[in-house]
Amino acid sequence: MSAELRVEVAGPLTTVQDLGRPGFAHLGVARSGALDRPALELGNRLVGNPPGAAGLEITLGPFAAVATRAGTVALTGAAASLRVGGRPAPLNAPVPVRAGDRIEVGRAVSGLRAYLTVGGGLTPDPVLGSRSTDTLSLLGPPVLRAGDRLPIGVPGRAPAPVDLAPRAALGGPIVLRITWGPRADLFTDAGRLGAGEYRIRGESNRVGTRLDGPALTRADAGELPSEGMVLGAVQVPADGRPLVFLADHPTTGGYPVVAVVHAADLPLLAQARPGDSVRFRGGPQQ
Repeated sequence: MSAELRVEVAGPLTTVQDLGRPGFAHLGVARSGALDRPALELGNRLVGNPPGAAGLEITLGPFAAVATRAGTVALTGAAASLRVGGRPAPLNAPVPVRAGDRIEVGRAVSGLRAYLTVGGGLTPDPVLGSRSTDTLSLLGPPVLRAGDRLPIGVPGRAPAPVDLAPRAALGGPIVLRITWGPRADLFTDAGRLGAGEYRIRGESNRVGTRLDGPALTRADAGELPSEGMVLGAVQVPADGRPLVFLADHPTTGGYPVVAVVHAADLPLLAQARPGDSVRFRGGPQQ
């Protein structure tokens, strides 16, 4: 019998994620993939996987599953308790698992999304070259539920020979670097985006982070033809309150994009919670 991870507690939102399926925007397919890519890549290094192996993105938690084969797991990203076989285990470290051990992830106490990686990676059937769940288009494996079984691949390398890997601190105000445009000229006050403070709204998800704060005013309220959207685009809907598109974003949209967030800063949004403070920083508006 092949090795499996048998889900017992799925939590509010747990999905399978790898590094996504870039390159299909012309077909209307978003890249998807882990929102906090550095956290997934770290977890894969710790258990001896290639960087793009699929793991679990656990939003808030809790989560619990049973491994049917001995191996190694790691929990990275958000700070949450980890127990393996009833014993406390460290975060950001390779943790041995015996066949039949229950892997328990508690509710996140700092950050929002934890990543559980397993030696050998998770191997549900890929779609367009990726095993990622796209929550907008519903491509890839469905959102996990209790009772689901996920196949585990054969480990290719030994776990990393480390006791603990460092990770950036979580929490506190977020500063996002931006490049202005392409539609900053459609606003009378685009500079307010970089001058004010915003708060993350509760409706935020894998598609995008919605923000409360200084609303931007259109110079021309006329219709804008639908055009391509990119990861990190800061789109401004009719109410003037911006949102930042994340991995499951639509590939086209009819609202103007005032700026684009640097890709290296997007993992900060992956770990931000509703109510957290966000500021944008960019050079002079062109």
